[in-house]
Amino acid sequence: MIAAPADTWIFAYGSLMWSPGFRFVEARRARLNGYHRAFCVYSIHYRGTERRPGLVLGLDRGGVCEGMAFRIAPELAAETLAYLRRRELIYGVYREVLAPVDLGPTASEPARGVRAVAYIAERAHPAYAGCLPLQREAALIRRSAGRGGTNLDYLLNTLSHLEELGIAEPRLRRIAALSGALIARRLAGLEAGGRSPTVALARAWAGRPIATPRTVRDNRFGYRARRG
Repeated sequence: MIAAPADTWIFAYGSLMWSPGFRFVEARRARLNGYHRAFCVYSIHYRGTERRPGLVLGLDRGGVCEGMAFRIAPELAAETLAYLRRRELIYGVYREVLAPVDLGPTASEPARGVRAVAYIAERAHPAYAGCLPLQREAALIRRSAGRGGTNLDYLLNTLSHLEELGIAEPRLRRIAALSGALIARRLAGLEAGGRSPTVALARAWAGRPIATPRTVRDNRFGYRARRG
């Protein structure tokens, strides 16, 4: 694990943007150079199971990622990092790094650079999916659910918050269109009792045949523990 910086910032690019789970004193639009947001990690915990793995976002090498940066109060830094490590480092597919991040300007402060804690995809891990064809990404997302809910809701929540920030992610929108998630969102207002229509959509597709990714089937998810 890395040591926390003096001024602790956390870079968020996926679920941490809309469900951080920790207290912060400042939130800024931020850019991380050298990595891009991608559905490159098989999920067997939050958005899938070992039998039906889903796909979640990771920071993969190359490009630029627009997201959010959260500044943590000094007295909460250790507690926050401990929480994030429990959340993000479940089976070692993410690696914690301290990366240079560009903070966007605010009404009272110009743009500036800081170093922020970020969680990047570990390419050597068996749960690293790499760049899959769009149709395959959509098929996995469409039929999967885990402890955190459906994979479709994860995709929609991410897209919604990116749109609020004015961040364009054409590939994620294409995945959403292929998975039927955009249709589900349009139907959400018709659902009684506040239930998500993506749950029914995921269940409907769960029984359809799709080859289980070999990297997940053959993986023991002890990669980081064995290396340690």
